[in-house]
Amino acid sequence: MTDNIKLADYLFTRLRQLGVGSVFGVPGDYNLRLLDYVVPAGLHWVGNCNELNAAYAADGYSRINGLSALITTFGVGELSAANGIACAYAERSPVIHIVGTPPRPLRTSRALMHHTFADGEYGRFAAMATHITAAQTALADTLTAPDKIDWILQQALIHSRPVYLELPDDMPGVLVSAANLKTPIRIPEVPSPDHEEQVLARIVDRVYSAKQPVILVDGESRALGILDQLDTLIKTTKWPTWTSVYGKGLVNESYDNVYGLYAAGFGDEPSKEYFESADLILTFGPHYSDTNSYFGTTIPKDAAAITFKDSTIQIESDVYQDMSPARVLADLLKKIENDSRVVRQGGPPKQEVTTSDIKDTDVVAQNNFYRLINPIFGEGDIILTETGTAAYGGRFFKLPPKARTFGAVTWLSIGFMLPCTLGAALAKRELNQASGASNQTTLIIGDGSIQMTAQEISVMIKEKLNILIIIINNEGYTIERVIHGRKQAYNDVPFWRHTQALNYFGADEEHVAQNTFTARTCGELREVLKNERVHSGQGVRILEVMMDREDVEGPLLYLLNKQKAEEKEGK
Repeated sequence: MTDNIKLADYLFTRLRQLGVGSVFGVPGDYNLRLLDYVVPAGLHWVGNCNELNAAYAADGYSRINGLSALITTFGVGELSAANGIACAYAERSPVIHIVGTPPRPLRTSRALMHHTFADGEYGRFAAMATHITAAQTALADTLTAPDKIDWILQQALIHSRPVYLELPDDMPGVLVSAANLKTPIRIPEVPSPDHEEQVLARIVDRVYSAKQPVILVDGESRALGILDQLDTLIKTTKWPTWTSVYGKGLVNESYDNVYGLYAAGFGDEPSKEYFESADLILTFGPHYSDTNSYFGTTIPKDAAAITFKDSTIQIESDVYQDMSPARVLADLLKKIENDSRVVRQGGPPKQEVTTSDIKDTDVVAQNNFYRLINPIFGEGDIILTETGTAAYGGRFFKLPPKARTFGAVTWLSIGFMLPCTLGAALAKRELNQASGASNQTTLIIGDGSIQMTAQEISVMIKEKLNILIIIINNEGYTIERVIHGRKQAYNDVPFWRHTQALNYFGADEEHVAQNTFTARTCGELREVLKNERVHSGQGVRILEVMMDREDVEGPLLYLLNKQKAEEKEGK
């Protein structure tokens, strides 16, 4: 390794060291010189259709790979990406947002340049980024640039959230020291506080005394880096285990003691009764937004809960600071392994899912569609369900081992899941290269949502990704209809011919003819799902299913019925 290296090469070498293989973004005049270095550095450039889609795709890639990178230009580019970066911040995805900024001499002279407000002020956009990123830094000289890059990358790993890096257009080719590249970037070890042994002892005592224990896995467990330990805990204790909406896909649902999603009053009654009468609920990575916790109804009571968060552990009402959840969980596993004092308590009866009641003549609907498509998912697949009816219906899928699923959690930006699917599928393909495995990625999205970000289908085709897109055509924004204005025109969307999408976005005619499907009845859907091109095909495929515009289930049905009752009362 030479003593000096060009700045762009330093940055991209660090990204490769951290496992990043692809970079998302859109070219712009202040990042073009930086982009010259992407491919020579051994990275794959994914040119997206716009910056918002690029940010969404980077988020999806990060959720599978653990880290991602996004490059936009100053002002117009970065602000277009801001909504996607905010989503990544809300839902804990570490994205390195690299912004190519005007050259240093222009900034110093306060030149009135394009992509600014023509007032000589160059710091406004960076100030905006402070609200949606965990850390920010600007490269300004060759002496400090390597340390600043290392620091900002480490902050993304520590917080599992986006960070913001400004790189002036005159700096990609400047030489900087390469000395730091010999030292890997890691998350620092949290020192053991004096009270750690006391906390561990309290947890062990509660575990030994528990008569009806439960494990609840929420989505921020991914950010805590404890998924392997949780797998061991679930297998070792055999305790009944549920996940939140956000946590679904983080545990192996093929285990006998894993029940899938806990939905309180919106799920099955035996699970609700068992959960609410538990005397110990080990809770990991809580994310208690209203939409993730079913309006707060799934949040464990303090009296029963021991909660593992980023740097705290809460036992009943006592909150212990400066803790390492990963280390405490590892110590707990050592103490309880093969210990006869740990109760082996069976859970409530499982709800069997069957399709025997579904007739071929039935129209495709929310109460049968998800049960019919569930069997096409395979080990290691990725399933994504867009904000709307799909997000609610997909919550009760029975997932194969190692499958991952993303659904609407907190940010709920309509259209997010399509570019997210691109990023997730690309990350999965890169991870599979070593093993030679092949997985399918399935996106379930509504006809309203797809109109937000449909352009990225063209990038999926260009990247030759194996993606099945299932479009639920229910004539508009059904989720908005059931919240308010079920008969209002503002919840309608323009009519699209979805089965012609692959043609428009660049697929060849033969592929289009063999990989576009429709279904109106359950019999038609069953026949389509038997087709090998659907359940394990190559390239991008589209299946359009027709549903009624007010066909909903679960919490959405509650909202729809409430709205109908208010209409009758004249409210």
